[in-house]
Amino acid sequence: MRLRRSRCLTCYWHDGAFVVHPHPHGAPTELHPAAAEILAAFEDWITPGEAAARLGHLTPDTVDRAVTTLVRSGALLARGDAAARRDEEIADRWGAWMPEASFFHYATQDLYDSPPAGDPPRDDEAGTRAPLPPLFTGHPDAPRLLLPRGPAGLGAPFERVLYDRRTHRDFTGEPVPVETLASLLATVFGPVDFIDCGRGALYRRTSPQGGSRQEIDAYVGVLGVSGLSPGWYHYDGLQHALELLSEGLTPEEAAHLCADQAWAARPAFLVVLAARLERMSVKYPTPRAYRVCLLDAGHLGQTFALTATALGLGPSQTGAFRDSAIAGRCGLDGTGHTPLYVLAAGHPAPEPRDAPPQAGIPAFDSTTLLSR
Repeated sequence: MRLRRSRCLTCYWHDGAFVVHPHPHGAPTELHPAAAEILAAFEDWITPGEAAARLGHLTPDTVDRAVTTLVRSGALLARGDAAARRDEEIADRWGAWMPEASFFHYATQDLYDSPPAGDPPRDDEAGTRAPLPPLFTGHPDAPRLLLPRGPAGLGAPFERVLYDRRTHRDFTGEPVPVETLASLLATVFGPVDFIDCGRGALYRRTSPQGGSRQEIDAYVGVLGVSGLSPGWYHYDGLQHALELLSEGLTPEEAAHLCADQAWAARPAFLVVLAARLERMSVKYPTPRAYRVCLLDAGHLGQTFALTATALGLGPSQTGAFRDSAIAGRCGLDGTGHTPLYVLAAGHPAPEPRDAPPQAGIPAFDSTTLLSR
């Protein structure tokens, strides 16, 4: 029998133990660290006897016992087996995204071991409940600007807003009124109402959020907003206020923070969506819940884009940004409080320079529209 190391395999230390974790066909298994050396001998299809010859400093019995365990765990696959074919298919399909993306995707599948609704996990054997994190993030020592309150100005027909929404990369450079920014922030990130989760209050926004945990905070990078100095602010949804965290923001820095994308120098402001992970993990301890954080960021991004469109702004968004640098500018620790998504808006240019042309017959002639 010829065996090969799974291509979909991640090894790590957990609670002092060395773990091999094949995905999606295997199970995490604690092994002696020497297993890594044995796995390395099975880089391509070979027999256990051939592997033992390569590992001359180990006895054949040691190698045989390790191989039995590694096969059982799914870390070693037998040539011709369905698991081996599946392993090759996944490695081919995920390609350049491996190992990080494939491991996250498959290692968090079918994990639903969350506690019953309204009953967060207990943190000790005595049954003491883990304390709930604060509903709202605040920076009490930061200079604070209370934003104007008033009608949001969202009277545009929904159908028009929905079909007018586009991702904009060109802007006029005209400052956005602070009243418009205030309406946008309140509509997307402010509380709509408060609900009782059984242990206290939670709140809802205009976007769906997993368990109403509202783990995502908004940080605003101001470039051109009337009445506001350039810099980085935190939006306090409870007080409807901006808290100044760091002064100064230039178009050049904005572009650099967004992975050197030139368009990011042109909007009137950026909005960083940052997850405060404890708000989610205190109720949902399974790592699958991190998927929900990413989905929640997407929900907020769409509501932001539609609201900006209704307000006459051009919205934009990007997943390409310098995480650590943005975290530093926003005062985030980058661990329990970390950026997930960057949004932007400004007055859209009447004739965008980078807008793609409408597709004509030649485009369709070179495109496969239907999969077989």
